[in-house]
Amino acid sequence: MVLNHYETIYIVRPDIIEDTSLLIVNEYKTMLKKNGGQNIFVQHRGRRHLSYNIKNYYDGIYVQINFEGNGYLVSLLEKSMKFNDAIIRYITIKQVKSQQVTI
Repeated sequence: MVLNHYETIYIVRPDIIEDTSLLIVNEYKTMLKKNGGQNIFVQHRGRRHLSYNIKNYYDGIYVQINFEGNGYLVSLLEKSMKFNDAIIRYITIKQVKSQQVTI
């Protein structure tokens, strides 16, 4: 089965304590592994000021997850994030591997 490369960035509410934020990261990492995700790499991007107000928050904690998986895995991840009150925004993009062309 061919796995695609994805990058998910989500923003956690700024009033969430660090322990809870780490629990959220581990929850998603475990979910990805359990459902066939591979090469999972998580980066904490830290607290950043938002360009505009989202749900009455002016800043948020950014987390980036890079992984290999399929469309079902992405929909499962995003559905879980949709119903998580600690997450104020998320986006997943499919990364296209560039192919070298020799002339």
